[in-house]
Amino acid sequence: IKKRQQDVVRFLEANRIEFEEVDITMSEEKRQWMYKNIPEDRQPAQGNPLPPQIFSDDRYCGDYDGFFESKESNTVFSFLGLKPTLASKVSVYCRLFIEFLRC
Repeated sequence: IKKRQQDVVRFLEANRIEFEEVDITMSEEKRQWMYKNIPEDRQPAQGNPLPPQIFSDDRYCGDYDGFFESKESNTVFSFLGLKPTLASKVSVYCRLFIEFLRC
């Protein structure tokens, strides 16, 4: 999970996209918000969705697999709902402490 989170964060930083990392281990409210705002058809068959889950403002973009596929096909800005030259705020919901991700 940590490696996937770092991959997303590195991409966002490299492309100067403003983002917020949300640590769901420290807030039950934020964890429940994340679970509730993932569309039903994108929920796993069993258990809860694993982070990172990516939202652009309050719009669900997808999980790491969707991010990775869009990165491979050079469509990440579209995946994030952004134009390549226009940044917006993206939230990356993560499980690990933010300070560990910034090391």
